[in-house]
Amino acid sequence: MIEYLKYFVLLYGGLFAITNPIGAVPVFLSVTHDLSWSERREIATKTAITVVVTLVVFALVGEWIFKFFGSSVDAFAIAGGILLFKMALDMLSGRLSTVKISKEETEEFSEEVVTLEEVAIIPLAIPLISGPGAITTVMIYMAKSHHVSEKATVVASIAAIGLTVWLILCSSNRIQRKLGRVGIKVMTRMMGLILTSMAVQMIINGIKGAFGL
Repeated sequence: MIEYLKYFVLLYGGLFAITNPIGAVPVFLSVTHDLSWSERREIATKTAITVVVTLVVFALVGEWIFKFFGSSVDAFAIAGGILLFKMALDMLSGRLSTVKISKEETEEFSEEVVTLEEVAIIPLAIPLISGPGAITTVMIYMAKSHHVSEKATVVASIAAIGLTVWLILCSSNRIQRKLGRVGIKVMTRMMGLILTSMAVQMIINGIKGAFGL
């Protein structure tokens, strides 16, 4: 039980750093600036649900994707590590990774008239929160989980991330008031530092597995 709890904390911490929901607060506020609190809560709910569904689906079908494209888990781990490292460098600079969403895309969605469903799914859930880095990570962790309890732990960590995303987005106004833009940038840099170590370790594990070291 303790081992699975440690595994859950490891997965949750890693996914929190990758998804970086606190860093998504300014984008959430910019695309919902003219909406009521109830509408923002509705968007937060749909965003969190989309994040969970997206990550769970890719976690479950990841093994078949590897087989379909003839790719090994280790090769995917190396590629994923490089992707995460690029994201981490952007986050260490205090900005949202362009791997997730560009500044032009953010401005485009803040200026366009879109439905609540469109805002919740794109750009908030995909690719801002459950972007390529998060999808790659859950696919690799699920592929390396050999027991049902381990796979259930991966799904549980995704569900916990969804709940965290919902809580943070619903509290976005208070978070921005408390932390301010500087505080959010500091938090993003901290997540970037954690993500850097994860990316390097993922590459090392991938190289070890590929070459049988």
